[in-house]
Amino acid sequence: MILVGLGANLPSPVHGAPLATLAAALNALRARGIEVVQRSRWYATAPLPVSDQPWYINGVAEVATDLAPAPLLSVLHALEAEFGRVRGTANAPRILDLDLLAHGDRVLTGWPLLPHPRLHERAFVLLPLRDIAPEWRHPRTGEAIAEMLARLGPEQQSRALDLDAGQP
Repeated sequence: MILVGLGANLPSPVHGAPLATLAAALNALRARGIEVVQRSRWYATAPLPVSDQPWYINGVAEVATDLAPAPLLSVLHALEAEFGRVRGTANAPRILDLDLLAHGDRVLTGWPLLPHPRLHERAFVLLPLRDIAPEWRHPRTGEAIAEMLARLGPEQQSRALDLDAGQP
């Protein structure tokens, strides 16, 4: 199972609001031959660390591709750039954020780091991941999603949006 995290909290000059940008990003993945097998519901999520920037819209997609982790992450970064993301300050607001969360059960310590090094600390990843793969376990630790969620603090505010849940 190859998992990609999607997020946005700034409008795109081309695609509009974050939700429309995320839908366009899924279509852009498909246009590059990356199949979107399924995706979670969308979640409205408070920024981490806590700040006054706009809330994010986040989700997780299961994708299918023959690309190895490094080339796939390169495609994700290229898409972010095409959509107008400028990398700068960590945790800054962004038009589009695409993270390679897991590539099967691979554990990689080089580039890219797999599974994503902070996925177990983020409700905005774990909640949508639970939507599409409730039995998924962290490839490094073997922990279940519920175990990881139980350790998260109250600052991780997230609520599911009632929009076309489960649609790829």
